[in-house]
Amino acid sequence: MSHFFDKTDSPYIIAGPCSIESRTQFSESVEALSQIAEVSMIRCGVWKPRTRPGDFEGMGEEALRWIAELRPRYPHLRFAAEVASPAHLELCLKYGIDAVWIGARTSGNPFSVSELCEAMRGVSIPVLVKNPLIPDIKLWAGAIERVRNAGIADVAAVHRGFYLDNNLGYRNNPLWKIPIELKRQPPDLPLFCDPSHICGKAELVAKVAQTAMDLSFDGLMIETHPVPADALTDARQQLTPLQLSQLIAELRIPVKGNALPDEMQLLRHEIDTIDEELLQLLLQRNSVSLKIAEIKRANNLSVLQLDRWERLLQSHLAQAEAMGLSAEYVRRIFEEIHAESVRLQNEALHKE
Repeated sequence: MSHFFDKTDSPYIIAGPCSIESRTQFSESVEALSQIAEVSMIRCGVWKPRTRPGDFEGMGEEALRWIAELRPRYPHLRFAAEVASPAHLELCLKYGIDAVWIGARTSGNPFSVSELCEAMRGVSIPVLVKNPLIPDIKLWAGAIERVRNAGIADVAAVHRGFYLDNNLGYRNNPLWKIPIELKRQPPDLPLFCDPSHICGKAELVAKVAQTAMDLSFDGLMIETHPVPADALTDARQQLTPLQLSQLIAELRIPVKGNALPDEMQLLRHEIDTIDEELLQLLLQRNSVSLKIAEIKRANNLSVLQLDRWERLLQSHLAQAEAMGLSAEYVRRIFEEIHAESVRLQNEALHKE
């Protein structure tokens, strides 16, 4: 375990605004977070990679000056910033930034990571590596390995989810099995969770943060803003400092040595993920049923197509048997699904 990120039995909390927007906004953020004893590091959004030109891209070096001004007032806090190029790293070192992180857009590009690592040689600064946008554990592990090979002793991984076709209502799909597998490869690697970027919605952050604790993550990186609605970036997912304080107070931290095995926790959350996917599929099925109802209404067709239903049911039962599933179990499920489809179509046909 890295000594820099070691908090023994309590999680290491990193918090701060998605972007440093002004001296006042950042000063208010740090002052509020300094009152939360569990917060060890301030997240500082200095440069912001934006998808479209013209969007707010951060304050750059000016923000680093504001950080340097504030640091002496809060000796118990550390400050971290994202770097995407050797020039970013050089400026962070110039202004005394305590740690840096490599973001998801950069960690997925081995050329960019290699350039950063060359700039890190001979430098003593802790580095956090976020997972790439795509769920490729080798790409993530490779970025971490490059940082370690550059001579950086304090390295941590940050799980921020993956952008997939089905994100289960989150901004990024958690795919918990990937960070757990990553931690198994080098067991001493500190593993953080960034629930803000997984969720994309402030109201979901507490649930994902708790999941991370249940899975023995070592810390959390959570976006906070004095007035999230006014934020220039990621307004929807940021918490107020008060909300962060409440979230931390309500976290259940498993006692080390008495927690359930990681494999069991992972399997439980895999079931939770499958259940969420089932709900999404049921919602999609209902949507298609309603479209069919409109066609039936336009063509004066009956809702119940008994011959088709019988054929489908027998096909499902045959598939279930071939897959080793209980035929009775599958019959009950599809009878309920069909009954709900008939109900929805009946309602749609009789709407004025």
